[in-house]
Amino acid sequence: MLGALLVIMFVVFVALGVPISFALGVVSFTGIAQMAQVPNTVVFTKMFNGLNSFTLLAVPLFILAANLMNEGAITEKLIDCCNALVGHFRGGLAYSNVLVSMIFAGISGSSQADTAGVGKIFIPSMEKQGYDKGTSVGVTAASSTLGSIIPPSITMVVYAGIANCSTGALFMAGIVPGVLLGLAMMAVVKFYSGPKNFPKSERVPVKEAMKLVYQSFPALLTPIILIGGITTGLFTPTESAAFACIYALLVGIFFYHTIKISALPRILIETMKSSSLSLFALATANSLGELLSYYQLNVKVQAFFGGLTGGSLVFLLVVVVFFMFVGTFMDAVPAMILFVPIILPTAVSLGISPIILGLIIIVTLALGLVTPPYGLCLLIASDISGITIEDAFKGALPYFLSSCAVLLLLVVFPNLWLAIPATVFPGLYA
Repeated sequence: MLGALLVIMFVVFVALGVPISFALGVVSFTGIAQMAQVPNTVVFTKMFNGLNSFTLLAVPLFILAANLMNEGAITEKLIDCCNALVGHFRGGLAYSNVLVSMIFAGISGSSQADTAGVGKIFIPSMEKQGYDKGTSVGVTAASSTLGSIIPPSITMVVYAGIANCSTGALFMAGIVPGVLLGLAMMAVVKFYSGPKNFPKSERVPVKEAMKLVYQSFPALLTPIILIGGITTGLFTPTESAAFACIYALLVGIFFYHTIKISALPRILIETMKSSSLSLFALATANSLGELLSYYQLNVKVQAFFGGLTGGSLVFLLVVVVFFMFVGTFMDAVPAMILFVPIILPTAVSLGISPIILGLIIIVTLALGLVTPPYGLCLLIASDISGITIEDAFKGALPYFLSSCAVLLLLVVFPNLWLAIPATVFPGLYA
């Protein structure tokens, strides 16, 4: 009876728009408070222990790196560079939007930071050039999901900590799917560019284009340094996040001369505000996981997944459907905290690599960032444009469906995504 009431309480909170972190926390505390044999302090102990991790320090550091990139106008340099390269095609700004998101994903590791930083420049520019609001918001929100997939990625760091697998291996496995997702979105732009008569810009002279590439070079170099450093063992993911912060700060101060020392307190405060949202959700998800263990929900869910017939393909398809549903009302971090430890043993017993399982879960949950009601990237982008979440989702739907097609390839041919990076980096997956 109590379990049913807690579920109803959670659903009501989500329907009322209560932040997911608070909904998880209140449900956890209420449920454990009703158990006489369990002290209430368990809730706070689990919350604290859930954040007591060196790996999770990468979360606020990557957010800080993204904020420094935005403050230092490095994002604007990337946009100018990409516009110079593809802006003269029909739908050029839409192509550039996706391309910038692919590059920015290799720097910030945060989809939300991508939406906020890139969206506030691209969405008004696209609308001014003649794109409809739905397309402007849809392309921006959908391409921002690449921030969770193309390494370095905050969600990959969290998953690697939960599953106790190699973060570097997960990063390498995410490169090709991330690029394919970006190309699939560009294919959608190409498909609609004629029927919707997308505008195009004048071709930038070669000399001017080369100048813009040179100005963007420090930013373009960042993903190579970060991913290369992690995969070669030069530094850990957390150390790479710290390096990204220092690198972005130095480039902004000494190369672009756009970051002022007086702005650092404001940037740090904004970072703490943004970080607190995801980290508090992670903490409350840990306390809810403790509550669910008392109800043995983990045993029931594991029994359900373990009882599936049809082998690894059916298992992965069910995982996709399950996390697609969860992602519509829950952020990726608490979703992984709650459910990855439950389904991971079954996946391993079916011969599915934890790397592949993580990649599929991360891509699926990334798609949840553009699906109502929770879709955080969709909410941020629609707020910038001033349209409803329903109209925003209509604009994002074609790009969402193209991502689902890539995800299906990932599920049907899982070993392909391990084979490619393993060939480039022998022994990485040993």
